[in-house]
Amino acid sequence: MNTPSASASASWARLVPGMVGMTLVGSSVSVSRTLVDAPLFTTQAVRYTAATAILLVMARVAGARVLRPRGREWLWLVGIAVSGLVLFNVAVVRGVAHAEPAVIAVAVASVPLVLGVLGPVLERRAPSRQVLLAAPVVMAGAVLVEGTGRTDAAGVAWAALALGCEAAFTLLAVPVLRRHSPWGVSVHAMWLAAVLLAVLAAVTERPSAVGELSGVQWAAVGYLALMVTAVAFVLWYSTVRAVGSGRAGLLTGIAPLAAAVVGTAFGGGTPRPSVWLGIVVLTLGLVGGISPRRVPAVQIPAAGHPAGAGRAGRGADAKL
Repeated sequence: MNTPSASASASWARLVPGMVGMTLVGSSVSVSRTLVDAPLFTTQAVRYTAATAILLVMARVAGARVLRPRGREWLWLVGIAVSGLVLFNVAVVRGVAHAEPAVIAVAVASVPLVLGVLGPVLERRAPSRQVLLAAPVVMAGAVLVEGTGRTDAAGVAWAALALGCEAAFTLLAVPVLRRHSPWGVSVHAMWLAAVLLAVLAAVTERPSAVGELSGVQWAAVGYLALMVTAVAFVLWYSTVRAVGSGRAGLLTGIAPLAAAVVGTAFGGGTPRPSVWLGIVVLTLGLVGGISPRRVPAVQIPAAGHPAGAGRAGRGADAKL
């Protein structure tokens, strides 16, 4: 018999991979700054090619099977690669030419609400009231951490595209996660993105672009390929499959927290008071949204009472 404390511990354990994954994503902000002057498509093509090779080795070691996609699964997987990986990078790079980086970050901070509403629809269940109440709090905290900035109409459009692509990275995986597992979805999304980015690099950038990367930039690409792509993707999709995209979406709020901590550690200076306030608000939203609901202890029925007495209303909580 599972006790309420055991159930709560199990529920938290399923969130840990996603938490670690979002922490890695947040840490990539400082690393990615070294690639600002690098050729975009060439660099990303190298990153996803390397990540695919790394993940295939990791899957073999872990004994995980990577299945061949079939039928409509190709559409979902190509959609992840095109929107969540390729277009997202384009939206961010083009967006910062019209808006301050904080504007893009604020747009992406809206992902928890989008996933909280649309995720359950794809999973064929009702949205969680707990998640919907917590999502705006997480968003508000992320905005305080990231700050705001100036933009124009084009900047707003690019920010909106970045938001849509970031949400699509999770939502488009929902229909294929059950059969392909986090390993399979990650591998297929990566190699497809690598091919698309290589084509874009060949069309828009110089053939010698790879040779222009410095040692520091190669190190950054290696970190992004291993930790922020190969490892973080599998961790993230593991949590999405375990707890649902709506609840997992709240964990995206961890990324700006990690970015703020890493930025401070690498000489970014002491955070402003608004950042500290944002950290508090964001943390409250996360705790309120991902904390498992209390499940009443199982009552042993007295003689003469039906065995199912006292169990009504527990069905929804048992799914958390």
